[in-house]
Amino acid sequence: MQQFDYLIIGAGPGGYETAAAAAANGASVALVERDKLGGTCLNRGCIPTKAMAHAADILREAREGALYGINAEPNVDFARLCQRREEVVGQLREGIEALMGRVTVIRGEARFVGAKEVEIEVADAEAIRATADKIIIATGSAPAALPIPGAENAMSSDQLLAMTELPESMVIIGGGVIGMEFASIFATLGVKVTVVEYCKEILPQFDKDIAKRLRTQLAAAGIDFLLGAAVTAIEPGRVVYELKGKQESVEAEKIVMAVGRRPVLPEGLDLAGVELDRKAIRVDRTTMETSSSGVYAIGDVNAICMLAHAASAQGRRVLGEEVNLDVIPSVVFTHPELAMVGASEQQLKDAEVEYKSVKSLFRGNGKAVSMNETSGMVKLLYSPADGQILGCAIMGPHAADMIEEVAVAMTNCLPVAAIAQTIHPHPTLCEALLTAAMQVR
Repeated sequence: MQQFDYLIIGAGPGGYETAAAAAANGASVALVERDKLGGTCLNRGCIPTKAMAHAADILREAREGALYGINAEPNVDFARLCQRREEVVGQLREGIEALMGRVTVIRGEARFVGAKEVEIEVADAEAIRATADKIIIATGSAPAALPIPGAENAMSSDQLLAMTELPESMVIIGGGVIGMEFASIFATLGVKVTVVEYCKEILPQFDKDIAKRLRTQLAAAGIDFLLGAAVTAIEPGRVVYELKGKQESVEAEKIVMAVGRRPVLPEGLDLAGVELDRKAIRVDRTTMETSSSGVYAIGDVNAICMLAHAASAQGRRVLGEEVNLDVIPSVVFTHPELAMVGASEQQLKDAEVEYKSVKSLFRGNGKAVSMNETSGMVKLLYSPADGQILGCAIMGPHAADMIEEVAVAMTNCLPVAAIAQTIHPHPTLCEALLTAAMQVR
């Protein structure tokens, strides 16, 4: 029986970052991973998708070059694009390998065989038994699928990222973050994209004004949207759906299922005394401890916030760090980008929280105009009583970077006035935040 201070199951961002931090503090740490280090985020999710999104941005800018007197006729070498994507992933994976210098990395499949005892099946070797003072489950999630006839005829996001040739057309089932990022990327690469979404608007968790504005932009870029449509069956090359009481269908060369993700649970949780909440591991939201003392669950597997940076933050909480888990920004890497933090306007209305909102448009921002990126908007929600920021949504270039200023302010309980009183460099995109904040009186 091998003994460690920490035994972490799963080497995604939550797992490997927590392992490295614990080891740096002098703890003995084992990290168990059945596949490649980096988890879904690095190997089949965030990073390869963003590498493709960047390629799409380069293509889009090349096509707009004539506006600036730069003439080019770009074409897409999808094989080279995919090669570059894998180079990025490989480089970052090597970095993680180097980060694990003080960590005992065990390649295998872990399952619980007791309250705080794990058995690890290792290829071509005898199984390893291990225990630890603290066991952290960080096994992530996998693509979900609709329980409908023919669901096997659709590709998952994993399979889409393994595709080596561009199709002529594509139907994406699901207008959430994953679906919208793929729609934006592949439409830019020349694929005819149709998005089928059950809700009345895309990105139902985001601010409605921002989501609608993004949809308008993406529709102008050639993406078709079928909203309020319930998919009832998938046939080879054809999606059947119901819309306004009528059965319709849409055809495409490739069909992609992008309806969210489901937690991946290690075997033997019942033997460890770990209880579930629906299909996710139930945890104390302050400590991340499960119903079994000394066993913790972080990241997608507890389904509190299925974002890579949330998993890393929860891991830091397990290690005893003070981390504000109430302020977690989220981003959609479409073109233009979307980002938000805090509550949406609808959430504040539903909770009957008194608020006011201010907006600023990118068409009045000098940097945005120079970039020909004028369709964006900043929306700040704040308390009229004390000026505290309740939420913010941004659509526009580099929204993913801009949202962090608001996240810092919210984490440190700074009012909108703190942004308004801070000098922002000119000309920059972040001045759009300043313009919104200065409207608060």
